Amino acid sequence: MSGFADSDLTRNDFLGGRIRLWQPRNGYRAGVDPVFLAASVPAASGQSVLELGCGAGAAILCLAARVPGLALTGIELQPAYADLARRNAAGNGQDLEVIEGDISALPSGMKQRQFDHVIANPPYYRAGAHSPATDTGRSIALGERTPLPVWIEVAARRLAPKGYLHMIQRIERLPDMLAACSGRLGSVEVLPLAARTGRAPDLLILRARKGGRAGFRLHFPLILHTGDRHLRDEDHYRPEIAAVHRDAEALPWPGTGSAAISRK
Repeated sequence: MSGFADSDLTRNDFLGGRIRLWQPRNGYRAGVDPVFLAASVPAASGQSVLELGCGAGAAILCLAARVPGLALTGIELQPAYADLARRNAAGNGQDLEVIEGDISALPSGMKQRQFDHVIANPPYYRAGAHSPATDTGRSIALGERTPLPVWIEVAARRLAPKGYLHMIQRIERLPDMLAACSGRLGSVEVLPLAARTGRAPDLLILRARKGGRAGFRLHFPLILHTGDRHLRDEDHYRPEIAAVHRDAEALPWPGTGSAAISRK
């Protein structure tokens, strides 16, 4: 894929303008999902973070805006999006190492590295399970080419002992995710995300730890919007979710503190 011309891009604000990202006008465009993913990670300054399939850099740069002093690395299959991620990192004053490649065939140098955190927002749909997008970049971003269990296997290999994986996915992919974690990652927690009270969750965030020993935890769904239905063309986020979306706060995670983590 050739690079994007400036006329094919828009620049969009995230986290209340703390992050500004160039994105393709007609290709894959990041929404709130990578924002929620980034906000779920209990990273600390000085730690290392790897994003599998970083796209234009939305998730990892949102995480960096909340937690300064991280060592950032992204892997991206599509060269045009990898270039955008580098441009976006520079434009936001972040030092992001972007490696072009397929996560299922990592460069040899990457196979020797380990990270405190791995994050991923893999394609949501199995191959053939949705109508393909006319734009190639969007089609690759949405439609699975590398099986979801491979994403989790690669993440587990790249995690340092006691390191954490955070992944956002559609709720129907949970069985695949749990099966892939078995024998590789422990202390698995699942936080479903529901649009409104009384609505079934569409998405989930999975948290798992390398070498974790705590039992599986399925949390009560996190409700994103106020009210039981959409009335006007406004987001109506609950206050704690608005703080994530606009103020770069951590996602409210069940437990002690907004991004509490298991100690086992």
